Order: sequence, then structure tokens, then C-alpha cells
Amino acid sequence: MIEGVDVSSYQPVDFDTSGLSFVFVKATQGTGYVNPLQAGQAAHGRAAGLVVGFYHYLDSSASMQAQAQYFVSQCGSRTGDILACDWEETSVSGAQKDAFLSAVRQLRPGHRLVLYCNTYFWASLDTTSDCADGLWIADITTAGRPRVQHPWTFHQYSDSGGIDRDVANFSSTAELMAWATGAQPPPWETDMPQWITGPVTPGAEPTVALVPHGTAWSAAPNRTLHLGMDQVGNPAARASVRVAVHNGTSWRESTVAVTAAGGTVDVNLTNADVKVSLQTADPGVAYAIETW
Repeated sequence: MIEGVDVSSYQPVDFDTSGLSFVFVKATQGTGYVNPLQAGQAAHGRAAGLVVGFYHYLDSSASMQAQAQYFVSQCGSRTGDILACDWEETSVSGAQKDAFLSAVRQLRPGHRLVLYCNTYFWASLDTTSDCADGLWIADITTAGRPRVQHPWTFHQYSDSGGIDRDVANFSSTAELMAWATGAQPPPWETDMPQWITGPVTPGAEPTVALVPHGTAWSAAPNRTLHLGMDQVGNPAARASVRVAVHNGTSWRESTVAVTAAGGTVDVNLTNADVKVSLQTADPGVAYAIETW
């Protein structure tokens, strides 16, 4: 099992990430509340290499379809993030919970979706055992031993220290990350792009790019990150880029100097690498991930 936490506006942006593999961040509630700290909390988790999830607190203030649409439009999810339905109000029936899960599935089919509830809701209020891709069960007891018969994916076992603590039923961060990204439709060999490109947005928020990896890409084992300056007519332009590469277990970091006059700078990647975090304060930087 691996450890994680779930946070809301009651916890700080810079929550302690030591020893953690994942974090669930409260995104929304009903159709009128957005957690003002969600962007910072998610960025803090990503910077520490955590798998990130976002949850919606389900209430009876609006229809399930409206809440699903509000959730997916307001949460800061990216490819590979987990989405969750937080079901803990008795005014929301099991059928309504199912309707919300169904709506989110249709709106965001490329994301894993899980259901959070406590043992009473699961045993007494649920009637279908629909928990989408996994059950996130709340039961204050020994970590990894929730008192439910149904298979569980996440277990919230403690709220000590002012923060909810969870375990996930995976052996490593890499295994959880592979599961989280597994909701993405696998690419066909003929459809796989040779280049993934984009700008590196200057500022405090890093630009994160997913690296093609896994069995579907086994025929193209080589990967290279190219960094360049998109500054036509300004050969003196230069930038410093912090490059952090995650292989599913740990980060490796470097700082790369890029100039408009010098052309692209290459950073070698491996077929085990799953994502790249790029951060710069300078405008005009672009990246490309090449596979062959």
C-alpha cells in the first residue's frame, strides 16, 4: 500500500508531502463553490511527484447533471488525474449518486473516476454497488483494513493532525500512476504521433507534458525532449529552463540554457519516463518530445 492525503480549503497550499504518493484536492461543491486553494494545492502535489485527484462534494442544491458539468468545468484536472465523487449527504440518494457518476463518465471518459463514502453510506444507502472505477471508503480504523466486503481502491483511515489520511491499494506510485493513466484509450500503432509539442508558459506554474511510454509504444523505444526559443527576429533571446523528469518513482532535475541563436537543446528521455515538468521565467520557450 502507498500513502496519500485529501485536502480542501481547510488545509494550506504547502501541505506536507513527505512519504506521500497521491493527493485528492477538493475542487467543487454543488454548483456554486470552487475551492480557492485547489490550483495551488494541486500544483504543490504535482511538484512533489504525487498522483493528483480532484473531488466534488455532492449535495442536493442542483441536479446531478448540472453538478457534474460544474465539476469538470471548474476542476483543474489534467490527463492522468483521478476524479472523485464525495457522497456524504443523506439528502442525496443512491440513485442520484449513480446519476452523477454516469454524467461524469460521459463528460470525462478519459479519466479514472472513484466514489468516496463512508461505510454507512456504502452498506445502507447504496443500492447498486456502482463506484465507477473504484471505491474510496472512509473508515477510521487500521490503514488498509476497512470494514467493507467490496474491493476497495482507496481507504481514508485517519484524520489526525488536521488532515485526512489515506492509503491506496497499489504497491508503488508507479503502479498507481499506470492505473490512473490507464483510462486513456490506448493508441493504435498507426495513430501514434512522432512529436508532442507545446509552449512553456513562463511563471510559477510549471508546464507538464506526458511522455509516451508503455507497451503500446514499445516499437518506438527512443525519446528526446527538444527545447528551443520561438523568438523570430530576436537572435539575442535566451532563457533558463528547469527540467524535471519523472520515471514513475522519482524525479531527476536539471537546468537547461536555451538561446534563439543556438537552436534546440536536447534532453535524453527513457522509455520508463512518464512525464516532464518544465518551468521558466522567460518568454518564448517551446518544447517538443520526439519518439522514434
